[in-house]
Amino acid sequence: MADRISAEHRSWNMSRIRGKNTKPELVLRSLMHRAGFRYRLHDKMLPGKPDIVLPKYKTAIFVNGCYWHRHWGCSKATTPKTNTVFWTRKFEETVERDARKKSELIESGWRVVTVWECELENDPVSVVEGLRSQLKGGADG
Repeated sequence: MADRISAEHRSWNMSRIRGKNTKPELVLRSLMHRAGFRYRLHDKMLPGKPDIVLPKYKTAIFVNGCYWHRHWGCSKATTPKTNTVFWTRKFEETVERDARKKSELIESGWRVVTVWECELENDPVSVVEGLRSQLKGGADG
């Protein structure tokens, strides 16, 4: 199946995909701030530069897009019909990097939480309540 748009336009489309400050991140940050959490963003000193860092709870939160990070069982985690070898390899590398960075954080004593894009879209309040119970239940401070 041939691509419906030119390679140049596809490249332009892909260049517009952001790596940080995505809509799901902004939604979660807003809800967390309203819930009283204070955090840092994209801490370059931590492995993987977590999207949200809660130093008080020694917790790193990654807000993952279902498509790019391959949320298992999610309808958004599709694979393009063209150039599947390239895309499969790219997705596998992303998943492996995510696992490696998560392990590095855990070994450093950090709690790691992954929030998926579809969870935020379906029920953002429950996501924040789940985070609140995780953090308040196991927090030192």
